[in-house]
Amino acid sequence: MTGNLDVALLIGSAVLLVAVGAVRFSTRLGLPSLLVYLALGVAIGEAGLGIRFDDAELTRTLGFCALIVIIAEGGLTARWSTLRPVLAAAATLATVGVAVSIVVVGAVLHLVLGLDWRLALLYGAVLSSTDAAAVFATLRRLRLPRRLVALLEAESGMNDAPVVLLVVLLSTTGFGAHPWWQEGLLLAYELALGAAVGLLVGRAGRWLLGRAALPAAGLYPIAAVGLTVLAYAAAAVVHASGFLAVYVAGVVLGNARLPHRQAILGFADGLAWLAQIGLFVLLGLLVSPSRLDDAVLPAVVAGVALVFLARPLSVLVSTLPFGFGVRERLFLSWAGLRGAVPIVLATIPLSAGAPGRPGCSTRCSSSW
Repeated sequence: MTGNLDVALLIGSAVLLVAVGAVRFSTRLGLPSLLVYLALGVAIGEAGLGIRFDDAELTRTLGFCALIVIIAEGGLTARWSTLRPVLAAAATLATVGVAVSIVVVGAVLHLVLGLDWRLALLYGAVLSSTDAAAVFATLRRLRLPRRLVALLEAESGMNDAPVVLLVVLLSTTGFGAHPWWQEGLLLAYELALGAAVGLLVGRAGRWLLGRAALPAAGLYPIAAVGLTVLAYAAAAVVHASGFLAVYVAGVVLGNARLPHRQAILGFADGLAWLAQIGLFVLLGLLVSPSRLDDAVLPAVVAGVALVFLARPLSVLVSTLPFGFGVRERLFLSWAGLRGAVPIVLATIPLSAGAPGRPGCSTRCSSSW
């Protein structure tokens, strides 16, 4: 047992140090460091060092934990002064834009590949969310207009919430049992309640941290991050959107005058980097190169539909009321970065036994 632990610590620490060093290397080459982390996972996986990992449920659990930390850091570092002017546009992109993207990708997969409508829409839902880790890690290193950066960061912080709910809904056997408007009302209820829980936890945490006399400065960052995790858990317990609660609580706490505020932000930034590294390496481990041949054609069709149809249309429809120019819309269309979130979301139907998962045809479950 001790020997296995020692080997695991050796491999884990080596991967972590290589991943940290890869940030500088990837920056010089102009490549996203997240791709390096994914490649590291593949290199130590079954196609490389031979470490076999195929536990979809564990991946989903750890992936959700990583996303909570990443979204919390995004909320804590978001400035309300730059977020407020784009909040309505970001909320529209995260809801209306997501719906447009799901329908467009689903329609293309249904018409081109002949997939069942429900499975096609499930693929569209899995691919519809921009990735907070990719957006935060990439855009913050570029010199871009603050309005566009704030919009993309806010969108990536908020759109996980409706997408997770839709993927879970499409993955369950109870989908379609109720009229569409009832499903829509349930989705709106969970989003609204999630935002309310995040606001409540954020304000309560702001009041507590502002008045607490903790004996060590290092306890404040732990408490701040703990509050964002509490927001997620509290929302999940009452069947609300935990991811939206995390982001809202993070924004409230990040814009408060808290003791040791810079230490809090630095700690959250470090945790977010660790979560990104761990998440992408884990997803690289989950990859089975030997089973990718059958997925190439659907992936290309879905990718083309997403990049050249779904994302531009979702941006066009969502930004019409907000006075964005043609160049801004083109940039927003191209900067809808995808990353780990679709892979994590794919583990939801995978662990639920939905058709279309590896080793299962689209007709393998008559009850689905």
